[in-house]
Amino acid sequence: MNKNRQRTFIENVQPLVDNGLYPIKREPGDKVHVTADIFRDGHQKICAWVEYRVAGRQKWNYVRMECTNPGLDFWEAEFEVDQIGFYEYCLASYCDDYATWVFDTRKKVDAGVDYHSDILEGIELASKFKGWLKDSDKDYLKKALAQAEKQLTDAALWQILSDPKLEALLSANPDPATRVESPLYKVRVDRVKARFAAWYECFPRNCAFEPGKHGTFKDVIKRLPHIAGMGFDVLYFTPIHPVGHTKRKGPNNSLVCSETDPGCPYSVGNEHGGHDAVNPELGTMEDFEELVKAAAGYGIELAMDFAINCSPDHPYLKQHPDWFSKRPDGTIKFAENPPKKYEDIYPLNFECEKYKEIWDEMLRLFLFWAEKGVRIFRIDNPHTKPFRFWQWVIAETQKKYPDVIFLAEAFTRPKLMKSLAKLGFTMSYSYFTWRNEKQELTDYFKELTTPPESDFYRANLFTNTPDIFPYFLQTGGRAGYQIRAVLATTLSTVYGMFQGFELCEGIPIPGREEYLNSDKYEIRYRDWNAPGNIVEMIAKLNRIRKENPALQEYDNLEFYRADNDKILFYGKSMGDNHIMVVVNLDPFQTQVSTVYVPIEKFGIAPDQFYEVHDLLTDNRYW
Repeated sequence: MNKNRQRTFIENVQPLVDNGLYPIKREPGDKVHVTADIFRDGHQKICAWVEYRVAGRQKWNYVRMECTNPGLDFWEAEFEVDQIGFYEYCLASYCDDYATWVFDTRKKVDAGVDYHSDILEGIELASKFKGWLKDSDKDYLKKALAQAEKQLTDAALWQILSDPKLEALLSANPDPATRVESPLYKVRVDRVKARFAAWYECFPRNCAFEPGKHGTFKDVIKRLPHIAGMGFDVLYFTPIHPVGHTKRKGPNNSLVCSETDPGCPYSVGNEHGGHDAVNPELGTMEDFEELVKAAAGYGIELAMDFAINCSPDHPYLKQHPDWFSKRPDGTIKFAENPPKKYEDIYPLNFECEKYKEIWDEMLRLFLFWAEKGVRIFRIDNPHTKPFRFWQWVIAETQKKYPDVIFLAEAFTRPKLMKSLAKLGFTMSYSYFTWRNEKQELTDYFKELTTPPESDFYRANLFTNTPDIFPYFLQTGGRAGYQIRAVLATTLSTVYGMFQGFELCEGIPIPGREEYLNSDKYEIRYRDWNAPGNIVEMIAKLNRIRKENPALQEYDNLEFYRADNDKILFYGKSMGDNHIMVVVNLDPFQTQVSTVYVPIEKFGIAPDQFYEVHDLLTDNRYW
């Protein structure tokens, strides 16, 4: 190929994650809006396409790009993704020789100067296209050229050669020798639940309907109508595997444990099995599978907590002792986060000689539970495991089950959280738990919902977790819970809450963001209709989310002006659906503010009356 003919340049392609190193993320029905700076030397015309396909398929699809800002050589186009998995695309630009000839010759025609030589050049140029046109298009060109041979005047020939249909045909099929293409980029398409979902987290053992009784999968089935009634569509379980006996923790992480204490479910494994078994106190594997089916009947999907933790009694200790780190005295290292010691947990050593065996076993576990109907995994502390491992195991799992969703529970440094999202995690925890003031909420969510971050990072906003009882909730009372519920359900499209939040419950460990009498270490009973609950409000918020498409899009968040620093005013729009949210961030007293409704954004004239419908109270205002 004559590279001398490759005269175009493609720069600043967007959207990209790390210059195309990682895929951008979308969901079925989304359009990928592609932009780039495309130009060439000289003044001749160029054309460009976005070429895309489902990864692995032979057939390419083509969308012609449009130069929407000629002065800046800014081009754009979009294509739609409609199935789960990977798409790939590239940009291709060409010299548009025929459109250039038409443009230049028309200037001579309009100026009334001689253009006979140009006509001859046009015929010669058009004839070259027979070398690469498809047969059907080639026939049309041959007919045009045959007609041109019968014409005697330049004016008649000009009419034939400048025919818009012929120009469009040849412009759409430029000389392949002029082709310049970008690298190949990828799009990861996850199912819509990756973007829009409401998670409810619970310990199945704490779902019994009698005080002091160990809950079971059958008890959870009885709770499904209540959970569904609140509007949740993902039910997330903490680990459901057999719990270790050795060094079992007692209430409040005590080293003293009685025979009746259930232990921490994050200490996985005993004589009943490990990560591919269920705790017999919860029921059987058949009971679990029955629960999966029952939940689906309520439109609820189960999410499993995947914690790569082993109790000292886990079968791996006997079967694969070389998977664990040992001290010089021969004892196995337990987990530590000084001053905390987790003597009931032995981490796997991903740097051991047989690390690949560990990788393969973890993949087996994901596929095992996916076969049981689990297609959502919440990964405990993924940032403490090798990133190469996550990139591999997520990709391998999704080869067989493309619809599997991975949530990264990584409350760690921003670089690590973002890296996990880039290399394959579908969604991620966030710092929302600690963002309470107007400016920090505004700054943080502008970052989360605008490119480049919005192209790879989906923030799942948890109001609380078994590990985190935020100070705002500790001190804010019922109003604090309501504030955080509104923020979580409307700032992002995917959010979660830990059981008990709807009851506005919680006693903290003094001076710490942790629960006293935590569910992690003991059986707890709750009255799910206790006075002071906000169950009805949560149900209404989830219903509003489902009824308004604007609240189902992740990257359409905008912040509006409110004069009071305690009043946060923001909104989302999609088509004619406009949602505005006004939140008093002060849980202790009423706040008053003027808010500035962006009526011009909604197509409302300054002198025009409009109605505002309060979706929480059902009141209407003019």
